Amino acid sequence: MIEFVEKPYREVEQEEMERVYETLKTPYKYGGIIKYEDDLCDSPTVFFHKGKWYMSYVTIAKKTATSGYSSHLSVSDDLVHWTYLFPTLSMTKEEVWDCNQIALHAAFVENDFYGKYRLQKVNDAYHFSYVGGALKGYETDPLFIGQAKTKDVLVPEQYQRGEKPVLSPYDADARQGEKRTLYKSCMFIDESQTLGYKFVNTYNGKNEQNKESIFLAVSNDGEKWERYGDKAIIVGDNENVQINGDPQILKLGDLYIMIYFMLEAGKAFNTFACSYDLIHWKKWNGKKLIESEYDWENVYAHKNYVVVKDEIVYHFYCAVNDKNERFIALATSKELKK
Repeated sequence: MIEFVEKPYREVEQEEMERVYETLKTPYKYGGIIKYEDDLCDSPTVFFHKGKWYMSYVTIAKKTATSGYSSHLSVSDDLVHWTYLFPTLSMTKEEVWDCNQIALHAAFVENDFYGKYRLQKVNDAYHFSYVGGALKGYETDPLFIGQAKTKDVLVPEQYQRGEKPVLSPYDADARQGEKRTLYKSCMFIDESQTLGYKFVNTYNGKNEQNKESIFLAVSNDGEKWERYGDKAIIVGDNENVQINGDPQILKLGDLYIMIYFMLEAGKAFNTFACSYDLIHWKKWNGKKLIESEYDWENVYAHKNYVVVKDEIVYHFYCAVNDKNERFIALATSKELKK
């Protein structure tokens, strides 16, 4: 574990937080854009690759007692209409550490806010972080962070799962808040090397009281990860906050923006925090970025992924309702033409 070095830092002013909110807000909602009859659909990551947009996401059968996560890829020209391509990695009969849970998320996506969001190669391969586990059911503990890679994103046979986790709740340097399960990670290339490392990983972990917080890890090569700091960087502000999860890091000038979801007092929603050093974060305390508003999302509206195209913010999220539906929905900063 690399310890935090406490030193003076630049605090994010409230005026800056308000400017970021005005930039991020997406009031125009379009309902489900990827939805299945027999499966729950969850956890989108979106990237640009060879002239098209792609979404990596996961499904789990509605009969969750006998199922776990599998991962899929869809393609789009406009970020609204999506065509299914193929499963990327799925459950396997082999008794390995990730045989029944494998939830892929695109890694090392360009993260300049007004950039291209291209999938970048690291060590001559494209990478996907994933939530992996051996037990069946919906997110059955324990879960680990794995790292898959492929030479060609568009050839399903090329996807290779990790032989072992890259981060585990059982690691010797696992912190107190992450010793039960590890969840979705955002691995990105930090050209500024703000922490002294080119590769940074933010992810949420769960403690024995089922509280989830967001942590840092770093790497020199993008594949071997070391925990950064002895504590979480995002924690609950009160006892009603159960989850801080699914962080996505975007860079706007010299400002880091973390978009993430919270579960507070039974309500799940998307929000954000800002930092100049990746360690000290100022949380937004105003209107939620995404929250439940309509019947089709009347249980949860959460689990974010944001990209920007033609200066329009596209906020993908997971909508859940009381009809046992869970699917990928979309909201935008400007109203799209019908």
